[in-house]
Amino acid sequence: MPSEFLNTSEVLEAILETIDEGIHVIDPKGQTIFYNGVAANHDGMKRSEVLGKPLLEAFPSLNHKSSTLLRVIKSEKPIYNYSQSYVNAHGRIIETLNTTLPIYVDGVLIGAIEIAKDYSSLKQLSERLADLESSLKTIKSPEKKANGNVGLYSFTEILTSDTGFKGLISQGKKAARSSSSVLVYGESGVGKELFVQSIHQDSNRRKEPFIAQNCAALPENLLESLLFGTAKGSYTGAMDRQGLFELANGGTLFLDELQSMPIDLQAKLLRVLEDGFIRRLGGTKSVQVNVRIMAAMNIDPKKAVSENRLRADLFYRLNVLSYELPPLRERTDDIALLTEHFISIFNSKLGLSIKGIDEKAKVFFHEYHWPGNVRELKHTIEFMMNHTEKDVLNLDDLPQFLKKRSPSSEKILPLREAMIEMETKLITEALLQTKGNVFQASKLLQIPRQTLQYKIKKLI
Repeated sequence: MPSEFLNTSEVLEAILETIDEGIHVIDPKGQTIFYNGVAANHDGMKRSEVLGKPLLEAFPSLNHKSSTLLRVIKSEKPIYNYSQSYVNAHGRIIETLNTTLPIYVDGVLIGAIEIAKDYSSLKQLSERLADLESSLKTIKSPEKKANGNVGLYSFTEILTSDTGFKGLISQGKKAARSSSSVLVYGESGVGKELFVQSIHQDSNRRKEPFIAQNCAALPENLLESLLFGTAKGSYTGAMDRQGLFELANGGTLFLDELQSMPIDLQAKLLRVLEDGFIRRLGGTKSVQVNVRIMAAMNIDPKKAVSENRLRADLFYRLNVLSYELPPLRERTDDIALLTEHFISIFNSKLGLSIKGIDEKAKVFFHEYHWPGNVRELKHTIEFMMNHTEKDVLNLDDLPQFLKKRSPSSEKILPLREAMIEMETKLITEALLQTKGNVFQASKLLQIPRQTLQYKIKKLI
C-alpha cells in the first residue's frame, strides 16, 4: 500500500501487535484503549472482554492499589520490572512481570502503557524445583542423604599444574573446616561452582544438602519467594512453601552471580547471615536456619560495590573467606593438561579413540586467550571430537569462529566478513559469560533481546 494511504495510528497499532510482549494501554479514567493479542494470551482473556472496558471490570481481583496501570495513572511515575499476581474474569491465576509507564502528549497525561512478560510457567517451574528439593530433604536414611550430593565435585577433580591455583585449593581445603561464608569470584567459566562444591564436599556438611541458585535467572519477587518461601495467602494462589534456606538447613546454599541480586534482597540476605533467622514471604513467624552461604561473582566485588550492584556491608560480611580464581590465560600450563583430560572424557562418552591434538593446534590453544576459560576449552574439544574424521585433532576441526583465528587464516578479510566475524565473536563470548541466557547477553551487548535472537538465528 502506498505510504500516503497509511494512517499513523494504524502503523503504530500494527507495530505494537508484532511485539512479542503483552501491551496494555488505558486512558486516565482507567478504560482500556489498546490491548494486543500477546497480552490477551497472557491474561487468558478475549480482546473483546477487555478493549473499551474499565480495567477493574475485566480484572475484578485488582483494585486501585494493586493494579500497576491504575497506580501509574494516579502517581504519574513509572514502575519497572514489577511482578503482579491476579485473577482474571474467568477465575484463572495470572502471573506477569510488568514495566508500566505514563504517556504524555504536550505535557498532559493521556494514559498509561504496560509492557508485560508472562512468567507463570517460570514460577511454576521454580516451585516444582523447590518441591523436588523438599522431597529430597525428607529422606531420613543417612546413606540416602549422603547420596543426595552424588555428582558434586571435589578438590581431587580440580586439575591444575599452576602453583598459584594449587595454593588456592590448599586455602579452600582449610575453608572447608570452617562454617564461615565464602565468596568466590572470577571470570565466567573458570570453575567457581566446582571450587564451591569442593569446599562443601570436604566439610562436615557433606552429607547435608548442597543447593545452588543463580541470582540472575529470576525476577526479584520470584527470587525472594524461592529463597525465603511463602506463607499461605501472601499473594493470590500462594501456599505454605519452604524456601531454599529452609531446604538447605544443615547444608550449603550457593548463590551464583550475587551481584545480580536486587539491593533490597541483599539486605535480607545480610540479616540471615547476621542472625540466622528467615521469615517466609507474607509470614509473621521467624524460623532459625543453619545454612552455610557461599556466593560467586563474575566481576570483581570491589567494582560491584562501586557500581552499587553489591552492598558494601554484605561484601565486608562475605569477604572473610574470599578467593579470586585466575582465568585460563594466566595459567597456560593447564591448557595442555585440561585438553588431555577432556579428550579422555569425550573418548569415553562418544566411544572414540582420539590420541590428542597436533602441534599446530597445540600452539593455537596455548596462544588463544580463551575468554570463556575452562568451559570454552571443554566445549571446543567436544565440538572438535564430534566433527573430526581423524585420530588426532587439528586446526581444521576447530569451530568456525575459532578457525578464523588460527594461523592458517591470517589474512586481510573483506570488511563485511570481518564485521560478521567480530559480531559472532562478541555474541559467542556474551552467551558464554551468561551461560546461554539470551536476555542477560543482550544486556551485556546493549542491544534489544529480539535483535540478539534474530542475529543468533542468522549465525546458526
